[in-house]
Amino acid sequence: MANASKPRSQRLWYRTLQNIHLWVGLILCLPLVVLGITGSILVVDEELRSLTGDAPAREVSGAPADGPMQPVSAILAAARAAAPAGTQPGFLVLPEEPGRPATVRLVAARNGERGGDRGGERGGERPQGTPQAAPQGAPQAAPAPQGGPVGMLSIDPVSLAVTGGANPAQASGGFLRTVHMLHGNLLIRDRSGRELVGWLGAAMLVLGVSGLVLWWPRPGRWKAAFTVKAGARGIRLNRDLHGAVGIWSLLVFLIVSFSGVYLAFPQTLGAGVSSVLPARDLRAAVTVQPVKGATPIDVDRAVALAQDAMPGAVLRSVSPPARPDQAYRIGLAPAGQVHGAPIATVFVDPWTAQVAEVRDPAGYSAGETVIAWQRPLHAGEGLGPLWKWAVFLSGILPPLFAVTGTLMWWLKRKARRAKNAERAAALAAAE
Repeated sequence: MANASKPRSQRLWYRTLQNIHLWVGLILCLPLVVLGITGSILVVDEELRSLTGDAPAREVSGAPADGPMQPVSAILAAARAAAPAGTQPGFLVLPEEPGRPATVRLVAARNGERGGDRGGERGGERPQGTPQAAPQGAPQAAPAPQGGPVGMLSIDPVSLAVTGGANPAQASGGFLRTVHMLHGNLLIRDRSGRELVGWLGAAMLVLGVSGLVLWWPRPGRWKAAFTVKAGARGIRLNRDLHGAVGIWSLLVFLIVSFSGVYLAFPQTLGAGVSSVLPARDLRAAVTVQPVKGATPIDVDRAVALAQDAMPGAVLRSVSPPARPDQAYRIGLAPAGQVHGAPIATVFVDPWTAQVAEVRDPAGYSAGETVIAWQRPLHAGEGLGPLWKWAVFLSGILPPLFAVTGTLMWWLKRKARRAKNAERAAALAAAE
Protein backbone atom coordinates (compact mmCIF):
# COMPACT_ATOMS: atom_id res chain seq x y z
CA MET A 1 0.00 0.00 0.00
CA ALA A 2 2.84 2.36 0.86
CA ASN A 3 4.60 1.64 -2.43
CA ALA A 4 1.39 2.31 -4.34
CA SER A 5 0.73 5.60 -2.56
CA LYS A 6 4.26 6.98 -2.92
CA PRO A 7 4.12 7.65 -6.67
CA ARG A 8 0.66 9.17 -6.22
CA SER A 9 1.91 11.53 -3.49
CA GLN A 10 4.87 12.51 -5.64
CA ARG A 11 2.58 13.29 -8.56
CA LEU A 12 0.33 15.36 -6.30
CA TRP A 13 3.30 17.32 -4.95
CA TYR A 14 4.65 17.92 -8.46
CA ARG A 15 1.23 18.97 -9.75
CA THR A 16 0.79 21.40 -6.84
CA LEU A 17 4.17 22.98 -7.50
CA GLN A 18 3.35 23.18 -11.19
CA ASN A 19 0.09 25.01 -10.45
CA ILE A 20 1.84 27.43 -8.09
CA HIS A 21 4.45 28.20 -10.75
CA LEU A 22 1.79 28.59 -13.43
CA TRP A 23 -0.68 30.81 -11.61
CA VAL A 24 1.88 33.01 -9.86
CA GLY A 25 3.42 33.63 -13.28
CA LEU A 26 0.11 34.26 -15.03
CA ILE A 27 -1.37 36.54 -12.37
CA LEU A 28 1.76 38.61 -11.78
CA CYS A 29 3.23 38.56 -15.28
CA LEU A 30 2.47 42.21 -16.08
CA PRO A 31 4.01 43.82 -12.95
CA LEU A 32 6.97 41.41 -13.15
CA VAL A 33 7.52 42.40 -16.78
CA VAL A 34 7.44 46.07 -15.76
CA LEU A 35 10.02 45.47 -13.03
CA GLY A 36 12.26 43.55 -15.40
CA ILE A 37 12.21 46.09 -18.23
CA THR A 38 12.63 49.11 -15.95
CA GLY A 39 15.48 47.34 -14.16
CA SER A 40 17.30 46.78 -17.45
CA ILE A 41 16.84 50.45 -18.36
CA LEU A 42 18.29 51.59 -15.04
CA VAL A 43 21.36 49.39 -15.48
CA VAL A 44 22.29 51.50 -18.51
CA ASP A 45 20.93 54.81 -17.19
CA GLU A 46 24.24 56.61 -17.60
CA GLU A 47 24.34 55.68 -21.27
CA LEU A 48 20.74 56.84 -21.70
CA ARG A 49 20.93 60.18 -19.87
CA SER A 50 22.54 61.96 -22.79
CA LEU A 51 19.64 60.79 -24.98
CA THR A 52 16.81 61.62 -22.58
CA GLY A 53 18.22 64.86 -21.18
CA ASP A 54 17.43 63.85 -17.60
CA ALA A 55 18.88 65.99 -14.82
CA PRO A 56 21.19 66.14 -13.06
CA ALA A 57 23.67 66.14 -15.90
CA ARG A 58 26.29 63.43 -15.93
CA GLU A 59 28.72 65.57 -17.88
CA VAL A 60 29.80 69.12 -17.17
CA SER A 61 28.00 71.36 -19.65
CA GLY A 62 30.35 73.07 -22.08
CA ALA A 63 34.09 72.60 -21.82
CA PRO A 64 35.05 71.39 -18.34
CA ALA A 65 37.33 73.73 -16.44
CA ASP A 66 40.99 72.78 -16.24
CA GLY A 67 42.77 72.51 -12.94
CA PRO A 68 42.58 70.71 -9.61
CA MET A 69 39.34 69.99 -7.81
CA GLN A 70 38.27 72.65 -5.33
CA PRO A 71 38.11 71.82 -1.60
CA VAL A 72 35.00 70.04 -0.42
CA SER A 73 34.01 73.10 1.61
CA ALA A 74 33.99 75.23 -1.55
CA ILE A 75 31.81 72.74 -3.44
CA LEU A 76 29.34 72.60 -0.55
CA ALA A 77 29.33 76.40 -0.34
CA ALA A 78 28.46 76.64 -4.03
CA ALA A 79 25.64 74.16 -3.50
CA ARG A 80 24.43 76.00 -0.42
CA ALA A 81 24.17 79.27 -2.34
CA ALA A 82 22.35 77.65 -5.27
CA ALA A 83 19.99 75.55 -3.15
CA PRO A 84 16.32 76.56 -2.93
CA ALA A 85 15.27 78.46 0.17
CA GLY A 86 14.69 76.14 3.11
CA THR A 87 17.13 73.51 1.85
CA GLN A 88 20.77 72.66 2.38
CA PRO A 89 23.33 70.20 1.02
CA GLY A 90 23.04 66.88 2.82
CA PHE A 91 25.26 64.51 0.86
CA LEU A 92 28.07 65.12 -1.64
CA VAL A 93 29.17 62.56 -4.23
CA LEU A 94 32.48 63.34 -5.94
CA PRO A 95 33.05 62.44 -9.61
CA GLU A 96 35.06 59.34 -10.44
CA GLU A 97 36.35 60.73 -13.74
CA PRO A 98 37.58 64.17 -14.90
CA GLY A 99 34.99 66.24 -16.71
CA ARG A 100 32.08 64.98 -14.63
CA PRO A 101 30.22 67.05 -12.04
CA ALA A 102 29.94 66.55 -8.34
CA THR A 103 26.41 65.66 -7.23
CA VAL A 104 24.93 67.28 -4.14
CA ARG A 105 21.74 65.88 -2.66
CA LEU A 106 19.60 68.53 -1.01
CA VAL A 107 17.67 68.04 2.21
CA ALA A 108 15.32 70.23 4.21
CA ALA A 109 17.28 72.77 6.25
CA ARG A 110 17.01 72.72 10.03
CA ASN A 111 15.44 75.76 11.69
CA GLY A 112 14.95 77.44 8.33
CA GLU A 113 18.70 77.79 7.77
CA ARG A 114 20.61 77.05 4.63
CA GLY A 115 24.06 75.61 4.40
CA GLY A 116 25.93 72.40 3.73
CA ASP A 117 29.02 72.75 5.88
CA ARG A 118 27.35 73.24 9.24
CA GLY A 119 30.06 71.53 11.25
CA GLY A 120 31.72 74.74 12.39
CA GLU A 121 28.55 76.69 13.04
CA ARG A 122 27.14 74.60 15.85
CA GLY A 123 29.58 76.04 18.38
CA GLY A 124 28.62 79.60 17.46
CA GLU A 125 31.65 80.25 15.23
CA ARG A 126 32.50 79.44 11.63
CA PRO A 127 35.87 77.67 11.27
CA GLN A 128 38.52 79.50 9.34
CA GLY A 129 38.71 78.52 5.71
CA THR A 130 35.00 77.71 5.40
CA PRO A 131 33.63 79.67 2.43
CA GLN A 132 30.75 81.99 3.20
CA ALA A 133 29.57 82.69 -0.33
CA ALA A 134 29.19 80.90 -3.61
CA PRO A 135 31.18 81.83 -6.70
CA GLN A 136 29.93 84.58 -8.95
CA GLY A 137 27.27 83.49 -11.39
CA ALA A 138 25.54 81.03 -9.06
CA PRO A 139 21.78 81.02 -9.69
CA GLN A 140 19.51 82.66 -7.16
CA ALA A 141 17.65 80.40 -4.80
CA ALA A 142 14.06 79.47 -5.54
CA PRO A 143 11.47 78.58 -2.91
CA ALA A 144 11.19 74.91 -2.03
CA PRO A 145 8.27 72.95 -0.62
CA GLN A 146 8.21 71.82 2.97
CA GLY A 147 9.53 68.44 4.09
CA GLY A 148 11.15 65.46 2.45
CA PRO A 149 13.99 65.19 -0.06
CA VAL A 150 14.15 68.26 -2.24
CA GLY A 151 16.33 67.30 -5.19
CA MET A 152 19.92 67.46 -6.36
CA LEU A 153 22.46 69.84 -7.84
CA SER A 154 25.34 69.16 -10.22
CA ILE A 155 28.43 71.31 -9.69
CA ASP A 156 31.67 71.51 -11.65
CA PRO A 157 34.23 70.64 -8.95
CA VAL A 158 36.88 72.81 -10.64
CA SER A 159 35.03 76.02 -11.55
CA LEU A 160 32.24 75.59 -8.94
CA ALA A 161 29.67 76.43 -11.62
CA VAL A 162 26.23 74.89 -11.13
CA THR A 163 25.73 72.74 -14.24
CA GLY A 164 22.36 71.16 -13.55
CA GLY A 165 19.79 70.32 -10.96
CA ALA A 166 16.41 68.87 -10.14
CA ASN A 167 14.11 70.83 -7.87
CA PRO A 168 10.88 69.54 -6.30
CA ALA A 169 8.75 70.87 -9.13
CA GLN A 170 10.85 68.89 -11.63
CA ALA A 171 11.37 65.79 -9.50
CA SER A 172 8.44 63.90 -11.00
CA GLY A 173 9.46 64.65 -14.57
CA GLY A 174 12.01 63.08 -16.85
CA PHE A 175 11.95 59.67 -18.45
CA LEU A 176 14.61 58.04 -16.28
CA ARG A 177 13.16 59.58 -13.12
CA THR A 178 9.80 58.00 -13.97
CA VAL A 179 11.48 54.67 -14.75
CA HIS A 180 13.34 54.80 -11.44
CA MET A 181 10.14 55.44 -9.48
CA LEU A 182 8.28 52.76 -11.42
CA HIS A 183 10.98 50.22 -10.61
CA GLY A 184 11.40 51.32 -7.00
CA ASN A 185 7.79 51.76 -5.89
CA LEU A 186 5.45 51.34 -8.90
CA LEU A 187 4.78 55.11 -8.70
CA ILE A 188 3.28 54.64 -5.21
CA ARG A 189 5.07 57.28 -3.16
CA ASP A 190 4.48 55.93 0.34
CA ARG A 191 6.18 52.94 1.93
CA SER A 192 3.59 50.52 0.57
CA GLY A 193 4.95 50.98 -2.95
CA ARG A 194 8.43 49.75 -2.03
CA GLU A 195 6.96 46.90 -0.01
CA LEU A 196 4.83 45.85 -2.98
CA VAL A 197 7.95 45.77 -5.15
CA GLY A 198 9.65 43.68 -2.48
CA TRP A 199 6.85 41.11 -2.53
CA LEU A 200 7.03 40.99 -6.32
CA GLY A 201 10.73 40.24 -5.93
CA ALA A 202 9.80 37.43 -3.54
CA ALA A 203 7.43 36.10 -6.21
CA MET A 204 10.36 36.07 -8.65
CA LEU A 205 12.33 33.98 -6.17
CA VAL A 206 9.41 31.54 -5.90
CA LEU A 207 9.21 31.31 -9.68
CA GLY A 208 12.96 30.78 -9.98
CA VAL A 209 13.20 28.03 -7.36
CA SER A 210 10.02 26.26 -8.45
CA GLY A 211 11.12 26.55 -12.07
CA LEU A 212 14.38 24.77 -11.23
CA VAL A 213 12.50 21.89 -9.61
CA LEU A 214 10.07 21.60 -12.53
CA TRP A 215 12.91 21.80 -15.07
CA TRP A 216 15.02 19.09 -13.40
CA PRO A 217 15.52 16.50 -16.16
CA ARG A 218 15.19 12.75 -15.98
CA PRO A 219 18.30 10.56 -16.26
CA GLY A 220 19.68 10.58 -19.78
CA ARG A 221 17.97 13.85 -20.78
CA TRP A 222 20.37 16.37 -19.29
CA LYS A 223 21.86 17.53 -22.58
CA ALA A 224 18.45 18.17 -24.12
CA ALA A 225 17.35 20.15 -21.06
CA PHE A 226 19.99 22.82 -21.74
CA THR A 227 19.12 23.36 -25.40
CA VAL A 228 16.25 24.17 -27.76
CA LYS A 229 15.46 21.35 -30.15
CA ALA A 230 16.05 22.26 -33.78
CA GLY A 231 12.79 22.63 -35.68
CA ALA A 232 10.68 22.64 -32.51
CA ARG A 233 7.30 24.33 -32.76
CA GLY A 234 4.28 25.05 -30.63
CA ILE A 235 4.34 23.76 -27.08
CA ARG A 236 7.74 22.08 -27.52
CA LEU A 237 9.40 25.29 -28.75
CA ASN A 238 8.01 27.40 -25.92
CA ARG A 239 8.84 24.75 -23.32
CA ASP A 240 12.42 24.43 -24.55
CA LEU A 241 12.89 28.21 -24.61
CA HIS A 242 11.35 28.58 -21.16
CA GLY A 243 13.51 25.85 -19.65
CA ALA A 244 16.82 26.39 -21.45
CA VAL A 245 16.91 30.17 -21.03
CA GLY A 246 15.74 29.79 -17.45
CA ILE A 247 18.46 27.36 -16.40
CA TRP A 248 21.28 29.26 -18.11
CA SER A 249 20.24 32.52 -16.45
CA LEU A 250 18.99 31.12 -13.13
CA LEU A 251 21.92 32.16 -10.94
CA VAL A 252 21.87 35.80 -12.07
CA PHE A 253 18.06 35.85 -11.91
CA LEU A 254 18.03 34.61 -8.30
CA ILE A 255 20.81 36.98 -7.19
CA VAL A 256 19.09 40.02 -8.70
CA SER A 257 15.71 38.96 -7.29
CA PHE A 258 17.06 38.36 -3.78
CA SER A 259 18.95 41.66 -3.75
CA GLY A 260 15.77 43.44 -4.83
CA VAL A 261 13.88 41.89 -1.93
CA TYR A 262 16.68 42.93 0.43
CA LEU A 263 16.55 46.54 -0.77
CA ALA A 264 12.81 46.59 -0.10
CA PHE A 265 13.12 44.99 3.35
CA PRO A 266 16.69 45.78 4.51
CA GLN A 267 15.98 45.53 8.23
CA THR A 268 14.09 42.24 8.02
CA LEU A 269 16.51 40.46 5.69
CA GLY A 270 19.50 42.13 7.32
CA ALA A 271 18.43 40.65 10.64
CA GLY A 272 17.94 37.29 8.94
CA VAL A 273 21.42 37.36 7.43
CA SER A 274 22.91 38.49 10.76
CA SER A 275 21.26 35.59 12.57
CA VAL A 276 23.19 33.18 10.35
CA LEU A 277 26.30 35.23 9.58
CA PRO A 278 27.02 37.81 12.32
CA ALA A 279 27.11 41.36 10.97
CA ARG A 280 26.93 44.94 12.20
CA ASP A 281 24.31 47.37 10.97
CA LEU A 282 26.38 49.09 8.29
CA ARG A 283 23.74 51.79 7.81
CA ALA A 284 23.88 52.95 11.44
CA ALA A 285 25.38 56.37 12.12
CA VAL A 286 28.09 56.97 14.71
CA THR A 287 27.07 59.10 17.68
CA VAL A 288 29.56 61.57 19.16
CA GLN A 289 29.54 63.69 22.31
CA PRO A 290 29.44 67.47 21.71
CA VAL A 291 32.06 69.41 23.66
CA LYS A 292 30.68 72.49 25.36
CA GLY A 293 32.46 75.67 24.31
CA ALA A 294 34.50 73.89 21.63
CA THR A 295 34.54 74.73 17.94
CA PRO A 296 34.03 71.67 15.71
CA ILE A 297 36.40 71.13 12.81
CA ASP A 298 35.35 72.05 9.29
CA VAL A 299 34.66 69.56 6.53
CA ASP A 300 38.08 69.89 4.86
CA ARG A 301 39.84 68.96 8.09
CA ALA A 302 37.49 65.99 8.51
CA VAL A 303 38.27 64.80 4.98
CA ALA A 304 42.01 65.09 5.64
CA LEU A 305 41.71 63.01 8.81
CA ALA A 306 39.72 60.34 6.97
CA GLN A 307 42.28 60.16 4.17
CA ASP A 308 45.09 59.85 6.71
CA ALA A 309 43.25 56.86 8.18
CA MET A 310 43.17 55.17 4.76
CA PRO A 311 46.29 56.18 2.81
CA GLY A 312 45.94 55.94 -0.95
CA ALA A 313 42.14 55.76 -0.91
CA VAL A 314 40.16 58.07 -3.19
CA LEU A 315 37.52 60.43 -1.82
CA ARG A 316 34.07 59.44 -3.07
CA SER A 317 31.46 61.04 -0.81
CA VAL A 318 30.97 63.35 2.16
CA SER A 319 27.99 63.63 4.48
CA PRO A 320 28.27 66.56 6.93
CA PRO A 321 26.68 66.16 10.37
CA ALA A 322 23.04 67.23 10.56
CA ARG A 323 23.04 67.35 14.37
CA PRO A 324 25.66 68.16 17.02
CA ASP A 325 25.83 64.51 18.10
CA GLN A 326 26.62 63.18 14.61
CA ALA A 327 30.01 62.53 13.02
CA TYR A 328 31.21 63.39 9.55
CA ARG A 329 30.65 60.42 7.26
CA ILE A 330 33.41 60.18 4.64
CA GLY A 331 33.30 57.61 1.81
CA LEU A 332 36.66 56.40 0.47
CA ALA A 333 37.44 53.88 -2.27
CA PRO A 334 40.74 52.04 -2.72
CA ALA A 335 42.64 53.22 -5.80
CA GLY A 336 41.67 51.23 -8.88
CA GLN A 337 38.49 49.81 -7.36
CA VAL A 338 35.78 48.76 -9.82
CA HIS A 339 32.92 51.26 -10.08
CA GLY A 340 30.08 50.47 -7.73
CA ALA A 341 31.90 48.08 -5.40
CA PRO A 342 31.35 48.74 -1.66
CA ILE A 343 33.55 51.55 -0.39
CA ALA A 344 34.95 52.26 3.05
CA THR A 345 33.24 54.67 5.42
CA VAL A 346 35.27 56.73 7.87
CA PHE A 347 33.45 58.51 10.70
CA VAL A 348 35.23 61.60 12.02
CA ASP A 349 34.32 63.20 15.35
CA PRO A 350 34.02 66.96 14.65
CA TRP A 351 34.60 67.85 18.32
CA THR A 352 37.72 65.84 19.10
CA ALA A 353 39.17 65.92 15.56
CA GLN A 354 39.68 62.16 15.70
CA VAL A 355 38.54 59.22 13.62
CA ALA A 356 35.67 57.63 15.52
CA GLU A 357 35.28 54.49 13.40
CA VAL A 358 36.45 52.96 10.12
CA ARG A 359 34.21 50.54 8.23
CA ASP A 360 36.44 49.01 5.58
CA PRO A 361 35.01 46.29 3.29
CA ALA A 362 38.40 44.57 3.46
CA GLY A 363 37.69 43.83 7.12
CA TYR A 364 34.00 42.97 6.85
CA SER A 365 32.68 39.71 8.24
CA ALA A 366 30.98 37.28 5.87
CA GLY A 367 27.56 38.62 6.85
CA GLU A 368 28.62 42.24 6.40
CA THR A 369 30.07 41.42 2.99
CA VAL A 370 26.80 39.80 1.90
CA ILE A 371 24.81 42.82 3.07
CA ALA A 372 27.19 45.41 1.58
CA TRP A 373 27.07 43.78 -1.85
CA GLN A 374 23.28 43.66 -2.25
CA ARG A 375 22.86 47.11 -3.81
CA PRO A 376 25.83 46.84 -6.23
CA LEU A 377 24.74 43.37 -7.32
CA HIS A 378 21.20 44.57 -7.99
CA ALA A 379 22.40 47.61 -9.95
CA GLY A 380 24.86 45.63 -12.08
CA GLU A 381 27.87 47.33 -10.49
CA GLY A 382 31.05 46.36 -8.72
CA LEU A 383 32.04 43.33 -10.81
CA GLY A 384 32.86 44.90 -14.16
CA PRO A 385 31.05 45.04 -17.51
CA LEU A 386 30.32 41.30 -17.71
CA TRP A 387 28.16 41.44 -14.59
CA LYS A 388 26.56 44.70 -15.71
CA TRP A 389 25.33 43.18 -18.96
CA ALA A 390 24.32 39.95 -17.25
CA VAL A 391 22.05 41.99 -14.95
CA PHE A 392 20.79 43.96 -17.95
CA LEU A 393 19.83 40.75 -19.73
CA SER A 394 18.19 39.37 -16.58
CA GLY A 395 15.66 42.20 -16.83
CA ILE A 396 14.59 40.91 -20.23
CA LEU A 397 13.86 37.45 -18.80
CA PRO A 398 10.43 38.25 -17.25
CA PRO A 399 8.97 39.27 -20.65
CA LEU A 400 10.42 36.12 -22.24
CA PHE A 401 9.12 33.89 -19.45
CA ALA A 402 5.73 35.62 -19.54
CA VAL A 403 5.34 35.07 -23.29
CA THR A 404 6.57 31.46 -23.40
CA GLY A 405 4.77 30.49 -20.19
CA THR A 406 1.47 32.02 -21.32
CA LEU A 407 1.75 30.40 -24.75
CA MET A 408 2.42 26.99 -23.19
CA TRP A 409 -0.63 27.35 -20.97
CA TRP A 410 -2.82 28.58 -23.83
CA LEU A 411 -1.70 25.92 -26.32
CA LYS A 412 -2.16 23.13 -23.77
CA ARG A 413 -5.58 24.50 -22.88
CA LYS A 414 -6.52 24.70 -26.55
CA ALA A 415 -5.30 21.15 -27.21
CA ARG A 416 -7.17 19.86 -24.15
CA ARG A 417 -10.40 21.50 -25.30
CA ALA A 418 -9.99 20.04 -28.78
CA LYS A 419 -9.39 16.59 -27.32
CA ASN A 420 -12.45 16.88 -25.08
CA ALA A 421 -14.53 17.99 -28.06
CA GLU A 422 -13.35 14.98 -30.08
CA ARG A 423 -14.15 12.66 -27.19
CA ALA A 424 -17.62 14.16 -26.80
CA ALA A 425 -18.23 13.83 -30.53
CA ALA A 426 -17.13 10.20 -30.47
CA LEU A 427 -19.47 9.43 -27.56
CA ALA A 428 -22.33 11.18 -29.32
CA ALA A 429 -21.70 9.19 -32.50
CA ALA A 430 -21.58 5.93 -30.52
CA GLU A 431 -25.01 6.64 -29.07
